[in-house]
Amino acid sequence: MTLKTEPRKTPSLLLKNCKPIGGIYTGNEQSDLRIRDGKIAEVGSGLAPAPDELVHDAGGHFVSPGWMDMHVHFREPGQEHKETIHTGCRSAAFGGFTEVACMPNTTPPIHTRDVVEYIRNVASGEPVAVHPIGCVTKERKGRSLAEMADMKKGGAVAFSDDGDPVYDPAVMRTALEYSSMLDRPVINHEEDLALSRPGHMHEGSISTKLGLEGTPSIAEEVMIARDLLLAELTGGHIHVAHISTRNAVQMVREAKAKGIRVTTEVCPHHFDLTHEEIEKRGFDTNVKMHPPLRTQDDVDAMIEGLRDGTIDAICTDHAPHSIEEKEVEFIYAPNGIIGLETAWSISVMRLLEPGHLTLPQLLEKFIRAPREILRLPVPALEVGAEANLTLFSTDETWTYTEAVIRSKSRNSPYIGQTMRGRATGIYHRGIWVLNEL
Repeated sequence: MTLKTEPRKTPSLLLKNCKPIGGIYTGNEQSDLRIRDGKIAEVGSGLAPAPDELVHDAGGHFVSPGWMDMHVHFREPGQEHKETIHTGCRSAAFGGFTEVACMPNTTPPIHTRDVVEYIRNVASGEPVAVHPIGCVTKERKGRSLAEMADMKKGGAVAFSDDGDPVYDPAVMRTALEYSSMLDRPVINHEEDLALSRPGHMHEGSISTKLGLEGTPSIAEEVMIARDLLLAELTGGHIHVAHISTRNAVQMVREAKAKGIRVTTEVCPHHFDLTHEEIEKRGFDTNVKMHPPLRTQDDVDAMIEGLRDGTIDAICTDHAPHSIEEKEVEFIYAPNGIIGLETAWSISVMRLLEPGHLTLPQLLEKFIRAPREILRLPVPALEVGAEANLTLFSTDETWTYTEAVIRSKSRNSPYIGQTMRGRATGIYHRGIWVLNEL
């Protein structure tokens, strides 16, 4: 039976010739996996299709518990010309993600319970679960705390003013105290504004050569140092967003050794690309982001941090912008790129293939770590569990073209690049999505 490529309710599905990986399954043996009424019903060899089942031949691809991206920007409400919850979920599914956590820099921001619930309601029918992250401060203005407890009751999984830091240390101290009582992390955009702005790229030899004002590494590191001290004082859980410098990784490493409650994440572009891309690509605004692309030494430090466990999770910081916003002079372009659709391939090519991480270690960064940070249940690959699954390859070669982009925006530095490894489908909430190129 042929499967359609659009998401469809599929209570019963038989995945033939897949390699389960996760739980008791090592990914070394090829099996069949049967889903009945949205739950994993059977795993074994030579399973015969039932009359009411859709059947998909996985062709030897892996199947794991569904992946999660804990840091995306879906732009709804208020900026739907860039991305909507629906198009964001479509992009996430193509990237292999069954769950995401969306940042609150929308219009209005996610600073009250009603906005949290609005996002959850809009996303309720999607195959990708969307978990809102509420603001730390009202309207993201950094002055007074938002209604954190009420937002948690509405479904907020963390608190952040991402896009901007929580700049006032007294406000951050109180936020960490409250978040500790609520058992939710505070995710801070680590940037000392007095040191960083109006930087347009990493401050270094390339920015000097190009005549662009740069953002120094110290702007990130100073704010991280402050937050680590406040987390130590309050016992709160600080999560360092999109880490990007060697010294920042070392500070987190030392803080963890001291027992400070800190976790962190890294984006694929920060363990793949360097600030040299801005010169190589002739001021292409699709390599303008914040934190900026930094040096090769920083890239190496991101990989080291992933390898030794200092960096807990891989996220995308998926940041859609319209063509009109990005097709301007470099200094006027907004920061950010879309990343949901290429995260797995970049991770395979930069982490798995060179041997920096094994496949189970890499999947840990996509499956367990982000959910544990956000206090969310980790899906299980076992009979009787709700089917929350990602089907993927580590060796399939494909080209990332505009034609395959599911996001509403096109601001990616990877368009036209040959990739290896791809998410070929997801199953979640009783919905099957087959990702065809």
